[in-house]
Amino acid sequence: MTRFSLLALAASLTLAPPAWGQGASGGFTPQQRQEVVDILREALKQDPGILRDALMALEQAEREDRAGAQRAAIAANAEALFRTVEDPVKGNPQGGVTLVEFFDARCGYCKQMEPVMEALLRRQPDVRLVMKDLPILGPNSLLASRALLAAQRQGKYAALHEALLRLREEPTEPVLKREAEKLGLDWARLRREMDDPAIGKRLEANTRLAAALRIEGTPALVIGDALVPGAVDLATLERLVAEARRKRGG
Repeated sequence: MTRFSLLALAASLTLAPPAWGQGASGGFTPQQRQEVVDILREALKQDPGILRDALMALEQAEREDRAGAQRAAIAANAEALFRTVEDPVKGNPQGGVTLVEFFDARCGYCKQMEPVMEALLRRQPDVRLVMKDLPILGPNSLLASRALLAAQRQGKYAALHEALLRLREEPTEPVLKREAEKLGLDWARLRREMDDPAIGKRLEANTRLAAALRIEGTPALVIGDALVPGAVDLATLERLVAEARRKRGG
């Protein structure tokens, strides 16, 4: 019996519903199940790698199922992901390839991604980068996200974003004030607008969207119909952009 046949047999034994007392028409009989177990036991003695192959096949099936579910979630939430007019945009606002980044200003991996993302935007002038603030790392993360969205109203979102992603200290209120004033922001207005309920609603919408996509951490990138968790290098980013461009026929 080939490895493929043995794996198929093991799968049928595992996945088939119990059929005790139903005979051959209803599934495996007790005798047939025992025969399958005996065959598998003997095969594992002769070639233990069968078990490894079976586990690898299951893992591959799980990955494919997860990817399929993510593609479906992206399609179902495409409007909120790619076309929310309030979202800050970096790169080319009219770019043919849209990349969405969920990030937390305090996230160390997001900080690692910042120069990589800037390099991508320099090298790929048709990329539109949509920023989704996702403050999941505590009160200072929420404070930073509120400051960023308030800074957007003064046309300084990108500048403050870059400043906060370079920070190697906590974005407490005094630090935010210092960084904002360095960039010429009106701090009194910024601080007042940070508490605007509309900003809170935008962050809540980002949180709901991340939950719908089963995003569990930052950074998380959406490119075309793919969700990419975690930080990636420039070569990987460019490959993903090229794939998205190819899929849309660009």
